[in-house]
Amino acid sequence: MDEKTMHKGHRKRLKERFCQEGLEGFSDHQVLELLLFYAIPQRDTNPLAHALIDHFGTLPQVLEAPVAELEKVKGMGNGAAVLVALTTAISRYCGIRSAERESILKTTEQCARYMIPYFKSRRDETVFLLCLDAKCKVLCCREIARGSTNAAPVSVRKIVEMALAVNATSVMMAHNHPSGVAIPSGDDIMTTRRIAVALDAVGIVLGDHFVIADDDYVSLYASGYYHPEECRALI
Repeated sequence: MDEKTMHKGHRKRLKERFCQEGLEGFSDHQVLELLLFYAIPQRDTNPLAHALIDHFGTLPQVLEAPVAELEKVKGMGNGAAVLVALTTAISRYCGIRSAERESILKTTEQCARYMIPYFKSRRDETVFLLCLDAKCKVLCCREIARGSTNAAPVSVRKIVEMALAVNATSVMMAHNHPSGVAIPSGDDIMTTRRIAVALDAVGIVLGDHFVIADDDYVSLYASGYYHPEECRALI
């Protein structure tokens, strides 16, 4: 059996295994190998799958890598890089679309769960603002800042302007910790208080600030780091 025939048979077997069993029992490199079949039709994708894992460390890190970084791995063309990056982008998009179905958010937990999909697989610290009307209906959820892996500069003015622009009655703020540890820093607490004071001055309530890491979150309000009534006393 020549190499081309062997590879063709391997592709067929791997596809059939997925169709029958899903990804249960697949190794990380086999998952990548299967995905790369659809961008690289004529070449054995096993060595490239191993090279990607070796370069980035884990399958999730490969799937979260930017297109430009993926293309740096020998053998990865633009088409393959876009396909790999697209998988995570689609997953995040679907998570956001699913969350949007619940447009009335009456509890802090509902708000946090609504916002978590916006941070899926983000490598840089990012800040989002969720704006609600008087009936707790979602008006918008938008990115307001993006920084490095451990910092995102937040503009208090930008937050106030966005909340006023959509006629929000209350807002929830959230940012991620790419490190995977959802523990508020001293800067997180001070920033929350500054934003709460600025919003309260124009009649808008900052309901809470969430620190998100993967699928976990910490509420600054529930944890005792943020007290809206103390911020109002500063006005």
